Amino acid sequence: MEKISYYVTAVSFAIVILCWFIFAGTFLLRKKPESGKDSVSAPKSFIGIALQGVAFGLVWALQRAPFLSPVIDGQYALNLIFDIFAILLSVGAVVMANAAIKELGKQWSFQARLIEDHQLATGGVYRIVRHPIYAAMLGNLLATGIVLSHWAALIVAALIFFIGTKIRTVAEEKLLRDAFPAEYEEYAARVPAFIPLVKI
Repeated sequence: MEKISYYVTAVSFAIVILCWFIFAGTFLLRKKPESGKDSVSAPKSFIGIALQGVAFGLVWALQRAPFLSPVIDGQYALNLIFDIFAILLSVGAVVMANAAIKELGKQWSFQARLIEDHQLATGGVYRIVRHPIYAAMLGNLLATGIVLSHWAALIVAALIFFIGTKIRTVAEEKLLRDAFPAEYEEYAARVPAFIPLVKI
């Protein structure tokens, strides 16, 4: 049973890594739409980016020993559930990120900003969460932690990621609330921020 658990974790790890490459390609290799001219931006959102980077660094750096060992020793059925969950999170992250970028088009950027003639995105995956790219990043963070990291590192990383993401979403939503006051308030009242079904 221990050997089977190892192979399942190895397969899960391989799928998560593959999804990481696809996820990165979503941003780096996609055909870039015509750039929109910035009308207003929020430079403080880069603090959130830095914290998100720290969170990802933790799950990659603080690995379980030995490599590909189970999350919980001796709990083979539970570890199988964790591994399947990691795969679903990773694949779901790729799908969500691609759908979000397609929905945003030229409005997407790393920094919180609005462009001229900015349109509020509320369709597609934006019906599930207001910030689907951050939801996708969270999915990848958790998936990586499940197949690779010590559980304590994953908890700390998730907390840091949440703080960094909250900084980014507050900066972005201030811009959107200023630009679309009534429309955004109604949207925010019915759609969660970046964790599906969880109003935070």
